[in-house]
Amino acid sequence: KELGFTQISLSSQVFPRAKIVPRGQTALVDAYLNPKITDYIESFTKGFDENIHKKVNLFFMQSDGGLASATSFTGVRAILSGPAGGIVGYSFATLNHKFNTNKKPALGFDMGGTSTDVSKYDGTFEHIFETNVAGVNISAPQLDINTVAAGGGSRLFFKNGLFKVGPESAGADPGPVCYRKNGHLAITDANLLLGRILPKYFPKIFGPNHDQPLDYEATQKAFEEIGNQVNSFYKEQQGQAKDMYEVAYGFIKVANEAMCRPMRALTQARGLDPKNYVLSVFGGAGAQHACQIARSLGIRSIFIHRLCGILSAFGSNIADVAVEAEKPSGIYYSGENSQDKSGN
Repeated sequence: KELGFTQISLSSQVFPRAKIVPRGQTALVDAYLNPKITDYIESFTKGFDENIHKKVNLFFMQSDGGLASATSFTGVRAILSGPAGGIVGYSFATLNHKFNTNKKPALGFDMGGTSTDVSKYDGTFEHIFETNVAGVNISAPQLDINTVAAGGGSRLFFKNGLFKVGPESAGADPGPVCYRKNGHLAITDANLLLGRILPKYFPKIFGPNHDQPLDYEATQKAFEEIGNQVNSFYKEQQGQAKDMYEVAYGFIKVANEAMCRPMRALTQARGLDPKNYVLSVFGGAGAQHACQIARSLGIRSIFIHRLCGILSAFGSNIADVAVEAEKPSGIYYSGENSQDKSGN
């Protein structure tokens, strides 16, 4: 029968795009997200002169690591635009920094408030062309990014004798307990209790009026409560009691292991040794976990860029404009046309 498919070209490569069901789902996602993207662009441009996108080159980061003009930027291309900007940023910064004289490849460790994004860069960007997001198949080029539900806002639970981190998140509002908004116990609280976060270096923007420092006392009280749950369980099992600092560190270890797994999937599962990589750390919470992550993976070098908190913005600034072309093709399948001129 007559076959209909399109081909996508990226980095001078040609990729067939058959499979009408994933493409149809992609079109639905695009239709759902495009109004939101349009509203965002309109809101952004209102702060500038009228028709700003016609007077200057206004570009937005896409999930494939390239920039798109404001008129061609669509919802399905923006799903992973933030992490993609970070990959472009850390790949450039890590491989070009003077400390990396051997040009060792990099493992990207982007730990934010809700989740952690993990990626790999060894001189070229790795792209995937089909992925599943929230149970929906999406056929669109994007950088190969593994996301795990472990971030600074991931909630902490003790259930059935197990320490559990996430996937539920405290979010930015109400946030962790230390935010003074009756929030939930989270990884950020564990780092605060263990001295990895110092309130005196944080701006006083917490509480109902956004004028108070982080609340160490509330975090301490919350860990005392969950510590009582832990010790009640261990008492029944005739185990040794733990203080609240041991409990907090236990949750940190669980979160770290969850973040190590996708890094092992990108390296060891593909026959690569993590020891040969630099751990490139960015995001709001990455530096608090970097040393233990590196130790678990056997990585000897950690790179934390001075712009690590805004590395996605830095990556967007240095990214190239991506041009994608699709060509429809309808032919009869036969021995003569089963390969194109490039041999594919």
